[in-house]
Amino acid sequence: MKPSPEVPRPLSAPLRPLLVLSLCAFAIGMAEFVIMGILPDIVSDLQVTISDAGLLISGYSLGVAVTAPLIMILTGRLPRKTLLLLLMLLFVLSNALAVSAQDFSVLMTARILMSLTHGSFFGVATVMAAEMVTADKRAWAISVLVSGSSIANIAGVPFGTWVGHALGWRYTFAAIAVIGAAAVAGLFRLLPGHLSTRTEPLKREIGVLGKPEVLLALLVSALCFGGVFMTFTYVAPLLEQLAMFDGRSVSWILVLFGIGVTLGNIAGGRLADWRLRPALIGITAGLAVCLFTFTVTLESKIFAVADIFLLGVFSFGILPCLTVLVMSKAKEAPNLATTMNVSALHISNAVGAWLGGMVIDSRFGLRAVPLFSGGVTLLGLTLIVFMILLETRRRKIHRKQQQAIPVEN
Repeated sequence: MKPSPEVPRPLSAPLRPLLVLSLCAFAIGMAEFVIMGILPDIVSDLQVTISDAGLLISGYSLGVAVTAPLIMILTGRLPRKTLLLLLMLLFVLSNALAVSAQDFSVLMTARILMSLTHGSFFGVATVMAAEMVTADKRAWAISVLVSGSSIANIAGVPFGTWVGHALGWRYTFAAIAVIGAAAVAGLFRLLPGHLSTRTEPLKREIGVLGKPEVLLALLVSALCFGGVFMTFTYVAPLLEQLAMFDGRSVSWILVLFGIGVTLGNIAGGRLADWRLRPALIGITAGLAVCLFTFTVTLESKIFAVADIFLLGVFSFGILPCLTVLVMSKAKEAPNLATTMNVSALHISNAVGAWLGGMVIDSRFGLRAVPLFSGGVTLLGLTLIVFMILLETRRRKIHRKQQQAIPVEN
């Protein structure tokens, strides 16, 4: 009989390696979102249409969603630390390629190469972050990791956009490459060696994905977060055309959204460690309320800003909860499942944006987008309640079966 793999020991001082992973997440998050701020500069410099340049965004999301599971399968025999180092090296090189891009095809290639690192990094790093701490602090550790992406939206994206406007868009990618290189050095020095072994066979990883509870958890992630991007994709026109803010004010409001994202991410991690089920239900319900009421709060600038802030709090407060949910359902072999969760979130982003566009083009118009978004999130909440009821029923049946087994003297 094959001995069971040794369970990694939690670290006595996990904060420094967690912060290094967070720095990686900051660089990746900055690369993902800064493109929106420098898109006009790219259009002007490379002489392409705005719709063609938009492929730099949609192509990236599609690359994350499609390639992340494939990379995890192909690199199944690599130690986790080695895999993270290789992924971040690819990230640095792809940003360097973007710096040297003289035409759109080279820049598009660089963006696709960047997307290869995203899903796989977060899939592996999430599992490693959870292994660095005791079971009652897993969501907190994951929230520290994800906070890198949150802070990227507050500081990294505005800074990268400013650099692009002041010096040229290539300097934005150069700055990201430098941050990525610092993250590689930190990974090499601070990431612990005893967490670098991947013991789960590929067959077990794929088999876990076939479990109904894992598939249901992935669907919950997609629906709960799909509602967020259905509205957030069109937040600028919502604020400008309906709440009557000017473009400069919208930029500051989005910074406030980013602050809400950071606070929500930290609070969501703590709440998930406290009690996962109530946290999932409460935060998802709060997110649905924020989306449903956004149509009404747009009538008042003060209430609209408050709603945007709370939307940031609830939308990223739910991410640690969703991640821990998927990991708990796939605890026998979590690497591929957590990567699939990243893919599910990016697919929901793309589909949510597409559905929001359909609502805008319909007779309902722009104002109805938050209502439909709230409906999508409410569907996710319904699935959460269904999953909890299913688990409760299953436990009762198991308890009755255990009680029915005669005890031998």
